[in-house]
Amino acid sequence: MASSIADFSNSLPVPAASASRAQIRRRRIGPEAGHALEKLGHAIEYLTDEFVFHGEDIAPRNAQLEAVQLLMRINRQIYFACPEIPTLCDRLRSILHLHEV
Repeated sequence: MASSIADFSNSLPVPAASASRAQIRRRRIGPEAGHALEKLGHAIEYLTDEFVFHGEDIAPRNAQLEAVQLLMRINRQIYFACPEIPTLCDRLRSILHLHEV
């Protein structure tokens, strides 16, 4: 199941900040965003389960797959709209008033 979701997301654009593992940072997800992400996750899971259960073919214009991709895109937008949590290094730089050169 998880692999089928990953297959769908490969065709979606990913913000540059998340493109490499070195740049991935934790986010502070508020209650409202958390509820939205939870609901979207359930909807994505439901649609993909239905797709697999019915054994449909992956076609370029499959409405169910397009719906999953749309929900995943919205899910990503909500997640990336949440503020990043500063790393320990960022906090130390801020305290010591150091700037990257």
